Amino acid sequence: MVIGEAPGASEDASGKPFCGAAGDFLDELLETEGLARGKIFLTSSVKCRPPGNRRPRADELETCREAWLLSQIEVIDPDLIILFGRTPVRQLLKERAPLRDVHGQTTRRNGRTVMTTYHPAAGMRFPEIGEHMRRDLAALRRIRGRSSA
Repeated sequence: MVIGEAPGASEDASGKPFCGAAGDFLDELLETEGLARGKIFLTSSVKCRPPGNRRPRADELETCREAWLLSQIEVIDPDLIILFGRTPVRQLLKERAPLRDVHGQTTRRNGRTVMTTYHPAAGMRFPEIGEHMRRDLAALRRIRGRSSA
């Protein structure tokens, strides 16, 4: 399961998560690790883009977490959840440290492995962040091997 920040304009219009250039970059990252988009449940911290394309507020994140995200996680029942960006990290893990300090880390929550990394839009725009994402996601081979054992 992958959780991003919020739908952008093209995601809002299409109803599909991670489309456009950031979605293409995500597909490339997933393919490198032998993962197909069609085998992964993709969602966001909130269901629609906040006004003015701002980041979701804490109250919006809490409302969406309680209203639907936790239920989605229970229904999907993923072994692994990847949090793309600061917003879902704060929403689900209550982690306030800068993403540069926690990216690539994994933790166990409610019997699931949760990994944090940067958002594909940032990785696409900034080559250094893209390289961090590649290394973070390369660890999936080890994590997936451990969870299937």
